[in-house]
Amino acid sequence: MASAAQDLLLGKIVGILENEPSSIAGVRDKVDDIERELKRGVRFARCLHQTFHIPKNLWYRRQIAKKLDNIKGTIKAISERNQKWIGLSAVPAVEGTSSPHDHIQKWMRDQAEACLFTNEDELVGIEAPKKVLMEHLVNGQQSQTIVSVVGMGGSGKTTLVAKIFNNDIVKRHFDCYAWVVVSQDYVIEDLFRSLIKQFHEAKKEKIPGEINGMSYRELVKILVDYLNSKRYLVVLDDVWDINVWAKIRVSLQDKQLGSRVVLTTRNNDIAKYAFGVVSVVYDIQPLGKENAWELFCKKAFSTHPNKSCPPELETIARELVGKCNGLPLAIVAMSGLMSSKKSFSEWRNAFNSLNWYLTNDPALGYMKTILLFSFNDLSYRLKHCFLYCSLLPEDYSMKRKRLIRLWIAEGFIEHVRGVTPEVTADRYLSELCYRSMLQVVERNEEGRPKKCRMHDVMREIALSTSEKEKFCAVYDGKDEGIEARRLSIQYEGEIKSSADLENVSITNLPDHLGYLFNLRYLNLRRTHIKELPKSIAKLRNLQTLNIRDSEIEELPKGIAKLLNLRHLIMYRYTGDHSGFRYVEGTRVPVDVSKLNNLQVLACVEAEEDTIRQVGCMTQLVRIGITNVKESDEMILCDSIQKLQQLHYLFLMASDEEEILQTNAIRSPPPQLQVVILVGRLENVPLWFRSLHNITSLYLHWSRLEENLVPHIEALPNLGYLTLINAYVGKQLHFRRGFVKLKTLTLRNYPLLTDIILDNGVMPNLHQLSVWSCMSLKTVPLGLEYLTDLQRLSLRSVPENIIRRIRKEVWIVGGFNTSLKSAISLKSHLCGSM
Repeated sequence: MASAAQDLLLGKIVGILENEPSSIAGVRDKVDDIERELKRGVRFARCLHQTFHIPKNLWYRRQIAKKLDNIKGTIKAISERNQKWIGLSAVPAVEGTSSPHDHIQKWMRDQAEACLFTNEDELVGIEAPKKVLMEHLVNGQQSQTIVSVVGMGGSGKTTLVAKIFNNDIVKRHFDCYAWVVVSQDYVIEDLFRSLIKQFHEAKKEKIPGEINGMSYRELVKILVDYLNSKRYLVVLDDVWDINVWAKIRVSLQDKQLGSRVVLTTRNNDIAKYAFGVVSVVYDIQPLGKENAWELFCKKAFSTHPNKSCPPELETIARELVGKCNGLPLAIVAMSGLMSSKKSFSEWRNAFNSLNWYLTNDPALGYMKTILLFSFNDLSYRLKHCFLYCSLLPEDYSMKRKRLIRLWIAEGFIEHVRGVTPEVTADRYLSELCYRSMLQVVERNEEGRPKKCRMHDVMREIALSTSEKEKFCAVYDGKDEGIEARRLSIQYEGEIKSSADLENVSITNLPDHLGYLFNLRYLNLRRTHIKELPKSIAKLRNLQTLNIRDSEIEELPKGIAKLLNLRHLIMYRYTGDHSGFRYVEGTRVPVDVSKLNNLQVLACVEAEEDTIRQVGCMTQLVRIGITNVKESDEMILCDSIQKLQQLHYLFLMASDEEEILQTNAIRSPPPQLQVVILVGRLENVPLWFRSLHNITSLYLHWSRLEENLVPHIEALPNLGYLTLINAYVGKQLHFRRGFVKLKTLTLRNYPLLTDIILDNGVMPNLHQLSVWSCMSLKTVPLGLEYLTDLQRLSLRSVPENIIRRIRKEVWIVGGFNTSLKSAISLKSHLCGSM
């Protein structure tokens, strides 16, 4: 396993190789060869300064290729010397010795098995999850069932399962049982041997002789024969590889006797895998505030009366417990560290120096090792992406789009043929979330992470690793002499760096901005800048330009020279979300179509030539166009049909009386997932019926006279439907369909008197919002059929409807009474939406 330092250095070198010479014909293959050599993990750092140099003149192809050959040869030579003299972990260890990685693996297994002997009175908050899991084990169907317990390192998975495994009720229910710690470097034959020993030892039976010398086939036969007529319980603890089940299941056959297999893992991908048998996933939750406080006091104040916290320390102690975010491992480790601190000043100093303690204090070594185990299992590219997240402030909700654009700008994302960097980066983010390295705060319409955060303790560990390797650092105005390749300047929770100026109160940019020729990411969102300097045309490496909600209304002509630009985000919200003009676009030069790498263009103010040029940008996945006129119909529709990669379409008419004509679209982009139309529609566009992949439909001020509902009720993937002043009729009747709809929002219907929901319609609806419908005569009819409804919001509707909901809705037969805690009722609209 490569060290963090080695991986970070590897990533830097590969990044240079990819970003400099990869565009030169004939050199790409040599770069790939060098990357493969670097990935072997050899210790090449000392001689890099002697062997590595990027020539200034990139047109000398032959010289570059020769230099790369020399680099490759040097790396191979270093590898051979390492294998001969140093004895890396890839080389079999000398008898009687073992690598540090082997020691860590053994220590991890010992710690896992030690959980089997933990006294239950030392544990907190275990009763509820224990009850749920025991129900899955001792009750239910007779077919074999896999119960996966998933959570980040240190969340208490192994401890919880150990208490259930040792429970007398559980042991009496099964004929035999075994506990196996799998870990990362397992050998399947060793797992079989462990199962055989434990099955026999638990029943005090004689273990078959010479199993250490048996072959794979002989071991499997023993297990199959032994379990043939038995109901068994097997725990596979600390599973890192989905192939474990594929390899071990041949020995754990399903005889319809109610056998159970429990596995613990940090990886959601493994927990939710289709195992081919009945499976249950239990996502372990962090401890609540009171349970976390109780656990901390038990450990930190074990010698105090009643194990209670002294009053003078309670404020800072609770602050420290809050930093642990309910993670049992962190709570226990922190309590152990603080148990030796007596005075308030000692506690405050330790709290302010957690990063130092994580690096230097043995009291936190156990926790750091456990959590770093997940980090060390990442590829070097994922390590970079993860460490980069530590630059963001504590408890910061990281937006998916912003994060992946920053990763791309940093060069962390692998170049995959036929796949855009955005798609690859999105996969990286999902993997970090599935591995429990990042926590999902919010998901989008498709279920992908929309916002995520880093656990406070994981962030401290990531920062200590980053600073040690000079990968990145955070400057808070206190420390001096920071050495790092990336610096995040933070003040009162805001991020301020040379490239990310979001929310910074500045009115202009210096003209010498153009000298930052390597700048790849420039975020001016919510600044007071009114125009960009002409020198921005010199930023030839710029990939993301975000001027959203700034005061910039027009881009300079030189913007078309930024040929590496991938994301051009330039719309402005007006604040009137229910009014017609709730967003405004930006004027762009006619030759914007030269930006052949552009993926996102939102929102551009329409002119005839601009709309025609958009049709040439066939690589676009997201387009927003404002100020569309009725006369633009043919050019507009022709351009849209050419954008076959398009996922997101936003069109806005020039004013509320202008008709938004899109009927000329005969074949909409096949991958279209989000459609937002703002402006009058004469009729429901016929192409709506062919939107088979659409997940979100937003119609704003359409004022249709034709009933929209029959045209969209059969859309198979529609999950979010927002209709704002979209219909002028008096009745909205949903008769059938909308099988995947989760959120329905209806706003600003001055003439609407009735909303009717038939039985069976919208079976998966979670949220219903009805706002600004003052002509409604009654509560939406059919609410009782929405048995999955979780939130109901009625605002600016007649007072009699509010009163009726409060008094009567809970006695309607079959209505979901759990909704009561998530109801929002107001007879007058207040505040912003």
